Amino acid sequence: MKIIRSAANPSMKGPADWFTGTVRIDPVFQAEAPGRVAGAHVTFEPGARTAWHTHPAGQTLIITFGRGRVQREGGPVEEVSAGDVVWFPAGEKHWHGASAETAMSHYAIQEAIDGESVTWMEHVTDDDYGA
Repeated sequence: MKIIRSAANPSMKGPADWFTGTVRIDPVFQAEAPGRVAGAHVTFEPGARTAWHTHPAGQTLIITFGRGRVQREGGPVEEVSAGDVVWFPAGEKHWHGASAETAMSHYAIQEAIDGESVTWMEHVTDDDYGA
């Protein structure tokens, strides 16, 4: 058994290469081998969002606060709010973030394959975000 105490991992600012706007990442857990799953609590200020990205084993988001936006490539921008759960299948190009007026937080849970859990791509444009 292993207990990970709250606040055991320091918060970090979301890197500008991966995010637009103000984002805080709070690591929650990282499985030890042979496990591959990791989770973080991510908070987006209004208008903040990820860049386009994919996950080799998919990603689950559990919205914990506020209102947000999510989009998969080729699909409409969808609004999400606290209590919603979003699943992106393996390899699906997508982004997620806060609404323009309201902050949003979510747990992000994903697995690594061959040590990689995400592939970052181009930033989401303001036009795409506002669509």
